[in-house]
Amino acid sequence: MTTLARSAQDAATMTARNMRHTLRSPDSLISTLALPIMILLMFVYVFGGAMNVGDSTFVDYVVPGIILLCASFGASTTAVGVSVDITEGIVDRFSTMAISRSAFLTGRITESLLRNMAATTVVIGVAVAIGFRPTTDPLRWLAAAGVLALVVLALSWMSACFGLLAGSPEAANGFTIFAMFIPYISSAFVPPETMPGWLRGFAEHQPVTPVIETLRGLLVGTPIGHSAVLALAWWGAIAAVSYLAALVLYRRRTRN
Repeated sequence: MTTLARSAQDAATMTARNMRHTLRSPDSLISTLALPIMILLMFVYVFGGAMNVGDSTFVDYVVPGIILLCASFGASTTAVGVSVDITEGIVDRFSTMAISRSAFLTGRITESLLRNMAATTVVIGVAVAIGFRPTTDPLRWLAAAGVLALVVLALSWMSACFGLLAGSPEAANGFTIFAMFIPYISSAFVPPETMPGWLRGFAEHQPVTPVIETLRGLLVGTPIGHSAVLALAWWGAIAAVSYLAALVLYRRRTRN
């Protein structure tokens, strides 16, 4: 086999290993789904009546933000998984075996992408059940899935970096708070123009808002403007930097 083919085979084996671990831990799967769904129900039924988001209904406005929140929470759990494997010594065992060194991280990221896209599909199904009505076509659905996959990929590589830096799984879990906090200071739940001036500037010019505006435009037909370009630029750069950083950190942590 060629080196590339062998690396791909090893990565597929690692992906299957991580997926088995996920399926054998239903509590993790439930928590990944339960929190975004609970937040969706809370915002729609508790706060929705007091929210003014213009012409669209609040459920149509808020669902793109919930989708991103689901992706953020699910991808951030990769940090814990990486930290557990590092601290428990399984990576040291892998290093003695005839497998590609890149397979460990690639398998983790691939599993995170598949798991989070599946979880997002469930969240969208719940949103449709409570009144979300996307006005889109298959091509726009595909574009929305592509944008979301890029965000999940970037967040997963960033999570891997935190998992490699953390001294324990508990410390790695702290990244979850950071990943879930940023979407709240964006256009996810309220228009930025309703915020104080000093906060509005941050909400309008951080990486999450362009993604939400792009998803909102693709799914419910609101204007996208330059948001798609900004979203691709932001998260493409984050993915590239996080990928390179993860490789460097992994080599340092596994150096014999």
